[in-house]
Amino acid sequence: MLKNPRVFEINTRVWLRQFDSTRKARLSDVPAEKWDQLRLAGFDAVWLMGIWKTSKDVIEKCCFEPGLVESYSKALPDWKKEDVIGSPYAIDIYEPDPSVCKKGDLLKFKKMLNDKGLSLILDFIPNHFSAASSLLDTNPGIFLQGREEDLINDPYTFFRHGDKIFAHGRDPFFPAWTDTAQVNYYSKEAREYMAGILLMLTEVCDGVRCDMAMLALNNIFGNTWQGTASKSDDDFMKQEFWKYAIETVKNASPGFTMIAETYWNLEYTLQQLGFDFTYDKVLYDRLKSAGAFDVKAHLTADLVYQEKLVRFTENHDEDRAVHALGIEKSMAAAVAAYTTPGLKLFHNGQPEGKKVKLPVQLGREPNEPLNERLNDFYDRLYKILRHDVFRTGEWELLESSKVWDYNYTNVNIICWQWKSGDEKRLVVVNYSGQNAQCRVQFNPETTEQFLLFNDLLNDKIYVRSVKEIYEQGLNVDLGAYRSHIFSY
Repeated sequence: MLKNPRVFEINTRVWLRQFDSTRKARLSDVPAEKWDQLRLAGFDAVWLMGIWKTSKDVIEKCCFEPGLVESYSKALPDWKKEDVIGSPYAIDIYEPDPSVCKKGDLLKFKKMLNDKGLSLILDFIPNHFSAASSLLDTNPGIFLQGREEDLINDPYTFFRHGDKIFAHGRDPFFPAWTDTAQVNYYSKEAREYMAGILLMLTEVCDGVRCDMAMLALNNIFGNTWQGTASKSDDDFMKQEFWKYAIETVKNASPGFTMIAETYWNLEYTLQQLGFDFTYDKVLYDRLKSAGAFDVKAHLTADLVYQEKLVRFTENHDEDRAVHALGIEKSMAAAVAAYTTPGLKLFHNGQPEGKKVKLPVQLGREPNEPLNERLNDFYDRLYKILRHDVFRTGEWELLESSKVWDYNYTNVNIICWQWKSGDEKRLVVVNYSGQNAQCRVQFNPETTEQFLLFNDLLNDKIYVRSVKEIYEQGLNVDLGAYRSHIFSY
Protein backbone atom coordinates (compact mmCIF):
# COMPACT_ATOMS: atom_id res chain seq x y z
CA MET A 1 0.00 0.00 0.00
CA LEU A 2 1.09 3.59 -0.60
CA LYS A 3 2.77 5.69 2.09
CA ASN A 4 0.37 7.49 4.44
CA PRO A 5 -2.69 5.81 2.87
CA ARG A 6 -6.31 6.73 3.45
CA VAL A 7 -8.81 3.93 4.12
CA PHE A 8 -12.61 4.16 4.23
CA GLU A 9 -14.42 1.69 6.50
CA ILE A 10 -17.89 0.43 5.52
CA ASN A 11 -20.20 -1.70 7.67
CA THR A 12 -21.04 -3.73 4.60
CA ARG A 13 -24.20 -5.59 5.61
CA VAL A 14 -25.85 -2.40 6.86
CA TRP A 15 -24.54 -0.15 4.09
CA LEU A 16 -25.96 -2.39 1.35
CA ARG A 17 -29.51 -1.76 2.59
CA GLN A 18 -29.53 1.67 0.97
CA PHE A 19 -29.56 -0.08 -2.42
CA ASP A 20 -32.45 -2.43 -1.53
CA SER A 21 -34.41 -2.13 1.72
CA THR A 22 -35.47 -5.78 1.44
CA ARG A 23 -31.83 -6.76 2.12
CA LYS A 24 -31.37 -8.40 -1.25
CA ALA A 25 -28.68 -6.02 -2.52
CA ARG A 26 -25.19 -7.46 -2.93
CA LEU A 27 -21.89 -5.80 -3.74
CA SER A 28 -22.60 -6.35 -7.42
CA ASP A 29 -25.66 -4.08 -7.07
CA VAL A 30 -23.67 -1.07 -5.85
CA PRO A 31 -23.45 1.59 -8.60
CA ALA A 32 -19.93 2.10 -9.90
CA GLU A 33 -20.09 5.81 -9.09
CA LYS A 34 -20.12 5.01 -5.37
CA TRP A 35 -16.59 3.64 -5.66
CA ASP A 36 -15.60 6.44 -8.04
CA GLN A 37 -16.66 8.98 -5.44
CA LEU A 38 -14.38 7.42 -2.83
CA ARG A 39 -11.45 7.46 -5.21
CA LEU A 40 -12.13 11.07 -6.17
CA ALA A 41 -12.27 11.95 -2.46
CA GLY A 42 -8.68 10.75 -2.18
CA PHE A 43 -9.12 7.30 -0.67
CA ASP A 44 -6.66 4.54 -1.47
CA ALA A 45 -8.54 1.58 -0.02
CA VAL A 46 -11.96 0.40 1.10
CA TRP A 47 -12.30 -1.76 4.20
CA LEU A 48 -15.45 -3.83 3.79
CA MET A 49 -16.14 -4.74 7.39
CA GLY A 50 -18.18 -7.88 7.95
CA ILE A 51 -18.46 -9.73 4.64
CA TRP A 52 -17.66 -13.28 5.82
CA LYS A 53 -20.19 -16.07 6.21
CA THR A 54 -21.72 -16.16 9.69
CA SER A 55 -23.57 -18.92 11.56
CA LYS A 56 -27.22 -18.01 11.98
CA ASP A 57 -27.63 -20.74 14.63
CA VAL A 58 -25.97 -18.58 17.32
CA ILE A 59 -28.25 -15.57 16.91
CA GLU A 60 -31.21 -16.81 18.98
CA LYS A 61 -28.96 -18.27 21.66
CA CYS A 62 -26.34 -15.53 22.01
CA CYS A 63 -27.56 -12.23 20.57
CA PHE A 64 -30.44 -11.39 22.90
CA GLU A 65 -28.60 -11.08 26.21
CA PRO A 66 -29.86 -8.16 28.35
CA GLY A 67 -26.80 -6.00 27.70
CA LEU A 68 -27.06 -6.44 23.95
CA VAL A 69 -30.82 -5.83 23.92
CA GLU A 70 -30.23 -2.59 25.83
CA SER A 71 -27.64 -1.50 23.25
CA TYR A 72 -30.06 -2.28 20.40
CA SER A 73 -32.80 -0.17 21.98
CA LYS A 74 -30.40 2.71 22.56
CA ALA A 75 -29.12 2.72 18.98
CA LEU A 76 -32.32 1.75 17.16
CA PRO A 77 -35.44 2.33 19.29
CA ASP A 78 -37.75 0.67 16.75
CA TRP A 79 -35.58 -2.43 16.25
CA LYS A 80 -37.24 -5.73 15.52
CA LYS A 81 -36.04 -9.27 16.02
CA GLU A 82 -35.27 -9.66 12.33
CA ASP A 83 -32.88 -6.69 12.55
CA VAL A 84 -30.54 -8.80 14.69
CA ILE A 85 -28.33 -10.60 12.17
CA GLY A 86 -25.45 -11.64 14.43
CA SER A 87 -21.90 -10.42 14.87
CA PRO A 88 -19.77 -10.32 11.72
CA TYR A 89 -16.87 -11.30 13.98
CA ALA A 90 -18.39 -14.69 14.79
CA ILE A 91 -17.79 -16.23 11.39
CA ASP A 92 -18.38 -19.73 10.11
CA ILE A 93 -15.76 -19.88 7.36
CA TYR A 94 -13.83 -17.46 5.18
CA GLU A 95 -16.29 -17.35 2.34
CA PRO A 96 -18.45 -14.31 1.51
CA ASP A 97 -21.82 -14.37 3.19
CA PRO A 98 -24.47 -14.99 0.50
CA SER A 99 -26.24 -11.80 1.58
CA VAL A 100 -23.15 -9.78 0.63
CA CYS A 101 -21.55 -11.46 -2.32
CA LYS A 102 -21.77 -14.64 -4.35
CA LYS A 103 -18.83 -16.92 -3.66
CA GLY A 104 -17.32 -16.53 -7.12
CA ASP A 105 -17.83 -12.76 -7.35
CA LEU A 106 -15.29 -11.55 -4.78
CA LEU A 107 -12.35 -11.72 -7.19
CA LYS A 108 -14.35 -9.80 -9.80
CA PHE A 109 -15.17 -7.16 -7.21
CA LYS A 110 -11.52 -6.83 -6.17
CA LYS A 111 -10.46 -6.40 -9.79
CA MET A 112 -13.12 -3.73 -10.32
CA LEU A 113 -11.85 -1.77 -7.29
CA ASN A 114 -8.22 -2.21 -8.32
CA ASP A 115 -9.01 -0.93 -11.82
CA LYS A 116 -10.40 2.21 -10.19
CA GLY A 117 -7.24 2.65 -8.12
CA LEU A 118 -8.72 1.34 -4.86
CA SER A 119 -7.37 -1.51 -2.75
CA LEU A 120 -9.66 -3.93 -0.94
CA ILE A 121 -9.21 -4.54 2.80
CA LEU A 122 -11.13 -7.36 4.50
CA ASP A 123 -11.37 -8.76 8.03
CA PHE A 124 -9.18 -11.46 9.49
CA ILE A 125 -10.35 -12.63 12.91
CA PRO A 126 -7.45 -14.59 14.42
CA ASN A 127 -8.81 -15.19 17.91
CA HIS A 128 -11.99 -17.12 17.19
CA PHE A 129 -14.68 -18.47 14.89
CA SER A 130 -18.41 -18.83 15.48
CA ALA A 131 -19.50 -21.15 18.26
CA ALA A 132 -21.51 -22.90 15.55
CA SER A 133 -18.78 -22.93 12.92
CA SER A 134 -18.66 -25.99 10.68
CA LEU A 135 -14.94 -26.11 11.48
CA LEU A 136 -15.74 -27.47 14.93
CA ASP A 137 -16.64 -30.70 13.14
CA THR A 138 -14.15 -30.66 10.26
CA ASN A 139 -11.11 -29.18 12.06
CA PRO A 140 -11.62 -29.53 15.83
CA GLY A 141 -7.88 -29.55 16.44
CA ILE A 142 -7.55 -25.83 15.73
CA PHE A 143 -9.79 -24.93 18.68
CA LEU A 144 -9.02 -24.72 22.39
CA GLN A 145 -10.64 -27.67 24.09
CA GLY A 146 -11.54 -28.03 27.75
CA ARG A 147 -12.48 -30.76 30.20
CA GLU A 148 -15.71 -31.76 31.85
CA GLU A 149 -14.72 -29.95 35.03
CA ASP A 150 -14.10 -26.75 33.02
CA LEU A 151 -17.64 -26.88 31.71
CA ILE A 152 -19.06 -27.61 35.18
CA ASN A 153 -17.05 -24.85 36.86
CA ASP A 154 -17.42 -22.21 34.13
CA PRO A 155 -20.35 -22.92 31.78
CA TYR A 156 -20.21 -19.32 30.49
CA THR A 157 -16.68 -19.76 29.10
CA PHE A 158 -16.91 -23.40 27.99
CA PHE A 159 -19.51 -25.20 25.88
CA ARG A 160 -20.22 -28.66 24.55
CA HIS A 161 -20.31 -29.41 20.86
CA GLY A 162 -20.89 -33.03 19.95
CA ASP A 163 -18.68 -35.14 22.15
CA LYS A 164 -16.13 -32.40 22.79
CA ILE A 165 -15.89 -29.36 25.08
CA PHE A 166 -14.59 -26.13 23.61
CA ALA A 167 -13.77 -22.68 24.98
CA HIS A 168 -15.50 -19.54 23.83
CA GLY A 169 -13.25 -16.77 22.54
CA ARG A 170 -12.35 -14.08 25.04
CA ASP A 171 -10.35 -11.02 25.94
CA PRO A 172 -8.62 -11.52 29.32
CA PHE A 173 -10.30 -8.43 30.76
CA PHE A 174 -13.87 -9.33 29.82
CA PRO A 175 -16.24 -12.31 29.97
CA ALA A 176 -16.16 -14.75 27.05
CA TRP A 177 -17.99 -14.01 23.81
CA THR A 178 -20.55 -16.81 23.88
CA ASP A 179 -21.16 -16.71 20.12
CA THR A 180 -17.52 -17.64 19.43
CA ALA A 181 -15.10 -20.59 19.70
CA GLN A 182 -11.48 -19.90 20.73
CA VAL A 183 -8.59 -20.75 18.40
CA ASN A 184 -5.75 -22.55 20.21
CA TYR A 185 -2.47 -20.74 19.51
CA TYR A 186 -0.58 -23.38 21.45
CA SER A 187 -1.55 -25.82 18.69
CA LYS A 188 0.70 -26.28 15.65
CA GLU A 189 -2.33 -27.35 13.65
CA ALA A 190 -4.11 -24.09 14.51
CA ARG A 191 -1.15 -21.92 13.59
CA GLU A 192 -0.67 -23.62 10.24
CA TYR A 193 -4.40 -23.47 9.53
CA MET A 194 -4.72 -19.75 10.35
CA ALA A 195 -1.59 -18.87 8.36
CA GLY A 196 -3.13 -20.85 5.49
CA ILE A 197 -6.26 -18.71 5.66
CA LEU A 198 -4.15 -15.56 5.44
CA LEU A 199 -2.35 -17.02 2.45
CA MET A 200 -5.72 -17.72 0.81
CA LEU A 201 -6.88 -14.18 1.50
CA THR A 202 -3.96 -12.74 -0.49
CA GLU A 203 -5.79 -14.00 -3.57
CA VAL A 204 -9.10 -12.22 -2.91
CA CYS A 205 -8.06 -8.91 -1.29
CA ASP A 206 -5.12 -6.52 -0.97
CA GLY A 207 -4.84 -6.53 2.79
CA VAL A 208 -6.52 -7.45 6.05
CA ARG A 209 -7.47 -5.71 9.25
CA CYS A 210 -6.67 -8.24 11.98
CA ASP A 211 -9.21 -8.09 14.77
CA MET A 212 -7.76 -7.91 18.31
CA ALA A 213 -4.38 -8.99 16.94
CA MET A 214 -2.59 -8.87 20.31
CA LEU A 215 -4.68 -11.78 21.65
CA ALA A 216 -2.61 -14.21 19.55
CA LEU A 217 0.69 -13.17 21.17
CA ASN A 218 2.27 -16.00 23.17
CA ASN A 219 2.27 -14.28 26.56
CA ILE A 220 -1.26 -12.87 26.17
CA PHE A 221 -2.74 -16.14 24.99
CA GLY A 222 -0.88 -18.04 27.70
CA ASN A 223 -2.00 -15.71 30.48
CA THR A 224 -5.60 -15.68 29.23
CA TRP A 225 -5.84 -19.47 29.11
CA GLN A 226 -3.50 -20.44 31.90
CA GLY A 227 -4.53 -23.88 33.19
CA THR A 228 -6.41 -24.74 29.99
CA ALA A 229 -3.88 -24.42 27.18
CA SER A 230 -0.55 -26.26 27.23
CA LYS A 231 2.37 -25.30 25.01
CA SER A 232 5.03 -27.55 23.55
CA ASP A 233 8.68 -26.53 23.66
CA ASP A 234 9.65 -27.05 20.01
CA ASP A 235 11.12 -24.09 18.14
CA PHE A 236 8.05 -23.61 15.93
CA MET A 237 5.84 -23.05 18.95
CA LYS A 238 8.35 -20.77 20.70
CA GLN A 239 8.18 -18.19 17.93
CA GLU A 240 5.28 -15.77 17.72
CA PHE A 241 2.42 -16.79 15.45
CA TRP A 242 2.43 -13.40 13.77
CA LYS A 243 6.11 -13.61 12.80
CA TYR A 244 5.55 -16.98 11.15
CA ALA A 245 2.23 -16.01 9.54
CA ILE A 246 3.33 -12.61 8.20
CA GLU A 247 6.57 -14.03 6.80
CA THR A 248 4.49 -16.72 5.05
CA VAL A 249 2.17 -14.08 3.59
CA LYS A 250 4.89 -11.63 2.55
CA ASN A 251 6.92 -14.34 0.84
CA ALA A 252 3.91 -15.12 -1.32
CA SER A 253 2.57 -11.57 -1.72
CA PRO A 254 5.05 -8.85 -0.64
CA GLY A 255 2.58 -6.01 -1.19
CA PHE A 256 -0.18 -7.52 0.93
CA THR A 257 -1.07 -5.08 3.74
CA MET A 258 -1.29 -6.30 7.34
CA ILE A 259 -3.17 -4.00 9.73
CA ALA A 260 -3.42 -4.83 13.43
CA GLU A 261 -6.17 -3.73 15.74
CA THR A 262 -4.19 -3.62 18.97
CA TYR A 263 -4.25 -2.07 22.42
CA TRP A 264 -2.29 -2.23 25.72
CA ASN A 265 0.79 -0.41 24.30
CA LEU A 266 1.65 -3.37 22.06
CA GLU A 267 1.79 -1.36 18.85
CA TYR A 268 5.59 -1.43 18.56
CA THR A 269 5.72 -5.14 19.41
CA LEU A 270 3.37 -5.99 16.56
CA GLN A 271 5.16 -3.67 14.16
CA GLN A 272 8.37 -5.53 14.94
CA LEU A 273 6.63 -8.82 14.13
CA GLY A 274 5.87 -7.57 10.64
CA PHE A 275 2.62 -5.62 10.72
CA ASP A 276 2.53 -2.74 8.25
CA PHE A 277 0.18 -0.69 10.44
CA THR A 278 -1.11 -0.85 14.01
CA TYR A 279 -4.02 1.00 15.63
CA ASP A 280 -3.11 4.24 17.38
CA LYS A 281 -5.57 4.03 20.25
CA VAL A 282 -3.28 6.26 22.33
CA LEU A 283 -3.79 9.24 20.03
CA TYR A 284 -7.53 8.57 19.88
CA ASP A 285 -7.80 8.48 23.68
CA ARG A 286 -5.78 11.68 24.05
CA LEU A 287 -7.85 13.48 21.45
CA LYS A 288 -10.97 12.33 23.27
CA SER A 289 -9.99 12.90 26.89
CA ALA A 290 -6.77 14.91 27.13
CA GLY A 291 -5.46 18.19 25.78
CA ALA A 292 -2.92 19.63 23.38
CA PHE A 293 0.07 18.93 25.63
CA ASP A 294 -0.62 15.19 25.74
CA VAL A 295 -1.43 15.04 22.03
CA LYS A 296 1.84 16.78 21.19
CA ALA A 297 3.79 14.50 23.52
CA HIS A 298 2.50 11.48 21.60
CA LEU A 299 3.54 13.07 18.30
CA THR A 300 7.19 13.32 19.44
CA ALA A 301 7.59 9.54 18.94
CA ASP A 302 10.03 8.22 16.35
CA LEU A 303 8.79 8.99 12.85
CA VAL A 304 9.36 5.43 11.56
CA TYR A 305 7.05 4.23 14.32
CA GLN A 306 4.43 6.91 13.63
CA GLU A 307 4.33 6.13 9.92
CA LYS A 308 3.05 2.66 10.83
CA LEU A 309 0.20 3.87 13.04
CA VAL A 310 -3.50 3.94 12.13
CA ARG A 311 -4.94 7.37 12.95
CA PHE A 312 -8.71 7.75 13.43
CA THR A 313 -11.34 9.72 15.30
CA GLU A 314 -13.96 6.98 15.11
CA ASN A 315 -14.55 3.45 13.83
CA HIS A 316 -17.19 0.78 14.40
CA ASP A 317 -15.78 -0.05 17.85
CA GLU A 318 -15.75 3.54 19.13
CA ASP A 319 -18.45 6.13 19.71
CA ARG A 320 -19.22 8.39 16.80
CA ALA A 321 -16.88 11.37 16.90
CA VAL A 322 -19.67 13.96 17.03
CA HIS A 323 -21.28 12.15 19.95
CA ALA A 324 -18.02 11.66 21.83
CA LEU A 325 -16.44 15.06 21.18
CA GLY A 326 -19.08 17.46 19.92
CA ILE A 327 -18.95 19.13 16.52
CA GLU A 328 -16.23 21.72 17.21
CA LYS A 329 -13.82 19.38 18.97
CA SER A 330 -14.44 16.59 16.45
CA MET A 331 -13.30 18.87 13.63
CA ALA A 332 -10.14 19.85 15.50
CA ALA A 333 -9.50 16.18 16.26
CA ALA A 334 -9.95 15.30 12.58
CA VAL A 335 -7.40 17.91 11.50
CA ALA A 336 -4.98 16.65 14.14
CA ALA A 337 -5.43 12.96 13.33
CA TYR A 338 -5.58 13.13 9.56
CA THR A 339 -2.71 15.54 8.88
CA THR A 340 -0.15 13.49 10.83
CA PRO A 341 1.88 10.54 9.44
CA GLY A 342 0.47 7.03 9.14
CA LEU A 343 -2.64 5.34 7.79
CA LYS A 344 -5.76 7.53 8.02
CA LEU A 345 -8.94 5.58 8.78
CA PHE A 346 -12.31 7.20 8.07
CA HIS A 347 -15.65 5.63 8.97
CA ASN A 348 -18.78 5.57 6.82
CA GLY A 349 -21.22 8.15 8.24
CA GLN A 350 -18.48 10.19 9.86
CA PRO A 351 -18.48 13.00 7.27
CA GLU A 352 -22.29 13.22 7.49
CA GLY A 353 -22.13 13.71 11.25
CA LYS A 354 -23.86 10.51 12.32
CA LYS A 355 -24.12 10.21 16.08
CA VAL A 356 -25.30 6.65 16.68
CA LYS A 357 -22.79 3.89 17.34
CA LEU A 358 -24.47 0.81 15.90
CA PRO A 359 -24.00 -2.55 17.64
CA VAL A 360 -22.35 -4.89 15.13
CA GLN A 361 -25.15 -7.44 15.60
CA LEU A 362 -27.71 -5.11 14.01
CA GLY A 363 -28.43 -5.14 10.29
CA ARG A 364 -30.26 -1.82 10.17
CA GLU A 365 -29.32 1.67 11.31
CA PRO A 366 -31.52 4.64 12.24
CA ASN A 367 -32.14 7.50 9.86
CA GLU A 368 -30.10 10.51 10.92
CA PRO A 369 -30.17 14.02 9.45
CA LEU A 370 -27.19 15.26 7.47
CA ASN A 371 -25.01 17.71 9.38
CA GLU A 372 -24.32 20.12 6.53
CA ARG A 373 -21.62 22.05 8.39
CA LEU A 374 -19.66 18.90 9.18
CA ASN A 375 -20.19 17.55 5.69
CA ASP A 376 -18.78 20.75 4.22
CA PHE A 377 -15.80 20.54 6.60
CA TYR A 378 -14.97 17.00 5.45
CA ASP A 379 -15.37 17.97 1.80
CA ARG A 380 -12.75 20.66 2.38
CA LEU A 381 -10.50 18.34 4.35
CA TYR A 382 -10.70 15.63 1.69
CA LYS A 383 -9.78 18.16 -0.99
CA ILE A 384 -6.82 19.40 1.04
CA LEU A 385 -5.55 15.90 1.84
CA ARG A 386 -5.65 14.85 -1.82
CA HIS A 387 -2.43 16.77 -2.40
CA ASP A 388 0.65 14.56 -2.65
CA VAL A 389 2.51 16.62 -0.05
CA PHE A 390 0.50 14.81 2.65
CA ARG A 391 1.48 11.44 1.24
CA THR A 392 5.07 11.75 0.07
CA GLY A 393 6.23 14.87 1.87
CA GLU A 394 8.45 15.16 4.94
CA TRP A 395 6.59 15.77 8.20
CA GLU A 396 7.99 17.85 11.06
CA LEU A 397 6.50 18.64 14.46
CA LEU A 398 6.96 22.34 15.26
CA GLU A 399 7.31 24.33 18.43
CA SER A 400 5.21 27.30 19.50
CA SER A 401 6.22 30.11 21.83
CA LYS A 402 4.32 32.64 23.89
CA VAL A 403 3.17 35.89 22.30
CA TRP A 404 3.82 37.81 25.51
CA ASP A 405 5.63 36.75 28.63
CA TYR A 406 2.40 36.57 30.58
CA ASN A 407 0.46 34.67 27.91
CA TYR A 408 0.57 30.89 28.32
CA THR A 409 -2.14 29.96 25.84
CA ASN A 410 0.49 28.59 23.44
CA VAL A 411 0.36 25.30 25.37
CA ASN A 412 -3.07 24.70 23.82
CA ILE A 413 -1.74 24.92 20.26
CA ILE A 414 -0.11 22.08 18.34
CA CYS A 415 1.51 22.58 14.96
CA TRP A 416 3.50 20.79 12.28
CA GLN A 417 4.35 21.10 8.63
CA TRP A 418 4.69 18.95 5.52
CA LYS A 419 7.26 19.73 2.83
CA SER A 420 7.81 18.25 -0.63
CA GLY A 421 9.94 20.35 -2.95
CA ASP A 422 8.33 23.76 -3.22
CA GLU A 423 5.06 22.52 -1.73
CA LYS A 424 4.56 23.30 1.95
CA ARG A 425 1.62 22.89 4.31
CA LEU A 426 1.56 24.36 7.78
CA VAL A 427 -1.03 22.91 10.18
CA VAL A 428 -1.96 24.76 13.37
CA VAL A 429 -4.62 23.44 15.76
CA ASN A 430 -5.99 25.04 18.92
CA TYR A 431 -6.92 21.92 20.84
CA SER A 432 -8.75 23.63 23.67
CA GLY A 433 -12.11 25.16 24.47
CA GLN A 434 -10.74 28.69 24.75
CA ASN A 435 -9.06 31.24 22.51
CA ALA A 436 -5.32 30.65 22.13
CA GLN A 437 -2.36 32.59 20.77
CA CYS A 438 1.19 31.64 19.95
CA ARG A 439 4.12 32.19 17.64
CA VAL A 440 4.87 29.17 15.47
CA GLN A 441 8.60 28.55 15.16
CA PHE A 442 9.73 27.41 11.68
CA ASN A 443 12.06 28.33 8.85
CA PRO A 444 10.08 29.90 5.95
CA GLU A 445 13.04 29.21 3.62
CA THR A 446 12.63 32.30 1.47
CA THR A 447 14.43 35.55 0.66
CA GLU A 448 11.15 37.38 0.05
CA GLN A 449 10.12 40.18 2.42
CA PHE A 450 6.55 38.95 2.79
CA LEU A 451 4.77 35.62 2.54
CA LEU A 452 1.18 34.82 1.61
CA PHE A 453 -0.40 32.21 3.87
CA ASN A 454 -3.42 30.70 2.17
CA ASP A 455 -5.69 29.06 4.76
CA LEU A 456 -7.10 26.21 2.71
CA LEU A 457 -9.48 25.14 5.44
CA ASN A 458 -11.12 28.54 5.96
CA ASP A 459 -10.65 30.28 2.59
CA LYS A 460 -8.62 33.17 3.99
CA ILE A 461 -5.29 34.69 2.97
CA TYR A 462 -2.84 36.33 5.38
CA VAL A 463 0.23 38.42 4.53
CA ARG A 464 3.08 38.14 7.03
CA SER A 465 6.55 39.65 7.35
CA VAL A 466 9.32 37.11 6.74
CA LYS A 467 11.65 39.10 8.99
CA GLU A 468 9.13 38.83 11.84
CA ILE A 469 8.75 35.08 11.29
CA TYR A 470 12.51 34.58 11.39
CA GLU A 471 12.94 36.68 14.52
CA GLN A 472 9.80 35.87 16.52
CA GLY A 473 7.76 33.21 14.73
CA LEU A 474 4.43 33.32 12.92
CA ASN A 475 1.80 35.05 15.05
CA VAL A 476 -1.34 32.89 15.31
CA ASP A 477 -4.59 33.67 17.10
CA LEU A 478 -7.19 30.88 17.03
CA GLY A 479 -10.62 30.46 18.55
CA ALA A 480 -11.63 27.40 20.56
CA TYR A 481 -11.02 24.17 18.62
CA ARG A 482 -10.22 26.07 15.44
CA SER A 483 -7.53 25.12 12.94
CA HIS A 484 -5.46 26.49 10.07
CA ILE A 485 -4.07 24.47 7.19
CA PHE A 486 -1.83 26.92 5.33
CA SER A 487 -0.09 26.64 2.00
CA TYR A 488 2.69 29.21 1.70
